[in-house]
Amino acid sequence: MAETDRLPAVDTAAESPCLTARQAAAYLQLNEKKLYELANSREIPAARVGGKWLFPRALLAEWLHEQAHGGALTDRLLITGSDDPVLAAAVAALAPELGAEAYVAYSPTGTLPGLELLARRRANVCALHWGSVEHSATQHAMLLRRFAHHPHWALVRLAHREQGVILRRGLEIDGIETLAAFDYRWAMRQAGAGSRHFLESALASRGFRPEDCSVVAEARSEREAAGLVAREEADCAPGTRAAASEFGLGFLSFGWEAFDLALPREILFRKLFQRLLACYGGAEMQALTARLGGYDLSPLGRVMTTE
Repeated sequence: MAETDRLPAVDTAAESPCLTARQAAAYLQLNEKKLYELANSREIPAARVGGKWLFPRALLAEWLHEQAHGGALTDRLLITGSDDPVLAAAVAALAPELGAEAYVAYSPTGTLPGLELLARRRANVCALHWGSVEHSATQHAMLLRRFAHHPHWALVRLAHREQGVILRRGLEIDGIETLAAFDYRWAMRQAGAGSRHFLESALASRGFRPEDCSVVAEARSEREAAGLVAREEADCAPGTRAAASEFGLGFLSFGWEAFDLALPREILFRKLFQRLLACYGGAEMQALTARLGGYDLSPLGRVMTTE
């Protein structure tokens, strides 16, 4: 490398996890005025501490990598968080269209673990649901505010879904009180899952707790829970009508919830993400939601407030 091509030196003697404005400007080969503009508009990873801007070294390197050639990672979309049969079907439908040009993957973990992965930049998108549709705007914004990066995130609504309890074939129950008070076997979702949170709220409103349920297994996703019930290893599990229908099971409804995607704002208008939204709302997925039941796609694509 010629002497004139060398990057300006950055003081790394202390190897601090954060760079000062002068160090960050040198690292990015920007003048400090431009750097402050990017920081103030939240286009670059930065934090204002004691009246002074600091730039996390690791996040700055990731940001620079992302900007290279129009975004070096724009050819992949890694989705985590809540489980959803239609989202899984949309991702599967995109794969043959994309071929080797891009990659979309979906690994459900539950709402809160998914947000942790999003905050650590291990995933690009987190699917989430937390409580009834009436309170979703407040509840989802509160969830995001638990994480330091939430000002950089957008929240996009996919659908409204019917939430309740998945029931084994032949089990006819007209109220959750019966399931909680008697010795029915539950496949319970893990802590941090939106379906478990919905169940806990429904139980509490009737004077019960999750501890009153006879738990025989823990399911890490709605489809795993439905599978346990379908194999009659459990009698019931929290989940959506769609998950119950997919496995040919019964369902006890509690009401409707909002199903949203949280993602960094720079990903919101990428062609790959917009193709995912278009696929989710396309004719094939609309037919699937009609067969499964328990979906309302009318709010698809609505950008929700996170404040």
